[in-house]
Amino acid sequence: MKHVTFLILLLTLPVSGLSQDDLIDAIQMEDTTQVADAAFKGLKIVNFESTKMLNKREFYFVVSHRFGSIRNGFDDFFGLDFANTRLHFLYGITDGWHVSVSRNSFNKTYDLSTKYRFVEQRRGVPVTIAGYSQMAVNTLLEEALILRPVAFGDRISVTQQLLISRKFTEQLSLQLMPTFFHEGYVDYAPQDQSQYALGLGGRYKISSRWSINVDYGWHLNRAAGSPFVNPLSVGVDIETGGHVFQLHFTNAQPTFESGFLGNAVGDWGTGDIYFGFNLSRVFNF
Repeated sequence: MKHVTFLILLLTLPVSGLSQDDLIDAIQMEDTTQVADAAFKGLKIVNFESTKMLNKREFYFVVSHRFGSIRNGFDDFFGLDFANTRLHFLYGITDGWHVSVSRNSFNKTYDLSTKYRFVEQRRGVPVTIAGYSQMAVNTLLEEALILRPVAFGDRISVTQQLLISRKFTEQLSLQLMPTFFHEGYVDYAPQDQSQYALGLGGRYKISSRWSINVDYGWHLNRAAGSPFVNPLSVGVDIETGGHVFQLHFTNAQPTFESGFLGNAVGDWGTGDIYFGFNLSRVFNF
């Protein structure tokens, strides 16, 4: 708990690298309602949701693709033969609230989700805070797999996250994601169905169009002996004409929350990782 408290305090403190002139300019700024530019340009940091929101009446179509593990090299063409794809449709109800539906080929999972912003970073408000809620349905689960009749509750997983971001400078943004998720059926029997995690993420802008992004999920009550690991992902964002193209490497192939938090199996140390991308197209109505 001390570690979590320290990280939250870190987000709310100013960066020590700011010059004296920068601090004076901030103090003297007359417009107290000025909102900081977006801490993140993509709707996701890599796997985790960012605090970026859709605008009202915006419609996004997002393709998230994860190839299989690159460890086997040319045997399966660096994972091309075992790809996982998520088709994601999002719509902005207001400037601070959007809803979405998606289909993920991992476990043939369908999910409904919503993201809603509570506050935006501005003078006097050090962070942006948003909530994210998701319900996913595993349609691949069969009686032959779990050796008993499959109830609808076995197929359901729900996730609730608090997204807390701070844009420290034009280059650096950080985010915390306290997370609760519940799986109706867990693949490792000793694991509690109700699970807790703390997501950590960041973005560092290296040019006007490029940034390096990292996120990590620290599972707080993983059962001893579990074959699953904490998801670690590294990637780049490329801004092209108002759109963001994300390329990344990760040790988790699923792209929805309970999937990559509860079922990551890759190992960075052995090269058992997955290459992937998030590609979005925006429409305005």
